[in-house]
Amino acid sequence: MKSHTIESSQNAAVLSDTRTWLERAVIGLNLCPFAKSVHVKGQIHYAVSAAISPQDLLQDLKKELKDLVALDSSVRDTTLLIASDFMGDFLDFNDFLPKVDKVLRGCKLDGIIQIASFHPQFQFAGTEVDDITNYTNRAPYPTLHLIREASIDRAVEAFPQAETIFEANMQTLKELGHAGWEALAVGPSTMDGKMKP
Repeated sequence: MKSHTIESSQNAAVLSDTRTWLERAVIGLNLCPFAKSVHVKGQIHYAVSAAISPQDLLQDLKKELKDLVALDSSVRDTTLLIASDFMGDFLDFNDFLPKVDKVLRGCKLDGIIQIASFHPQFQFAGTEVDDITNYTNRAPYPTLHLIREASIDRAVEAFPQAETIFEANMQTLKELGHAGWEALAVGPSTMDGKMKP
C-alpha cells in the first residue's frame, strides 16, 4: 500500500507548528489533561500527509491505524495524522469524517481506536465563526488524532470527572479571550482562522 506521509525532515515547519500548538494550547491550557504524560514520554507519533485527494488521506489513515496497533502503547500511544496541504475548508473536512469512521470500521478497529478531529476553522454547530470556544478544537492544520480506547479508559480512571473537561475547556477559552489566544502564537489566528505567517 502506497503511503503519502512525508518524512519528518521534509516537514520541519508543519511538525514544529503542531508541537507548539500541543505544548502551548493543548497542554499549556490543560485542554486535555491526558496529553502531557504521553508527550513527555515521547509516545506521540506525528505523521504528515502529502495527500491531495480524499482517497490519498484515507490510505494514509489506514497505514497509520495499522502502524499504531502494531506497536505497544509504551512505544506509540497515539498518532496525529496531519494534512498539511489538504482539506483546508472546514465543511469539506467535516463531510469527510464519515469516511474516516468507515475506514476505522473497515480495519476492524472500532472500539479499539477512537479518532478525534481538529481543524483551523473548526466550528461547533450553533456558534458564530469567531466564537472563542471553537478554538478548543482548532489546530494549525487539519488533523486526525488516533487514540487508543484502552488509554482513554486508563486516563478516565485517573481523572474520574472526565465528562467535565469539555465544559472546563469552554470556560478556559472564554477567560483567555481572543487576545490571549493570539498571544500564545500557536495558530490558527483568531483573526482569519489560518496559520499566522
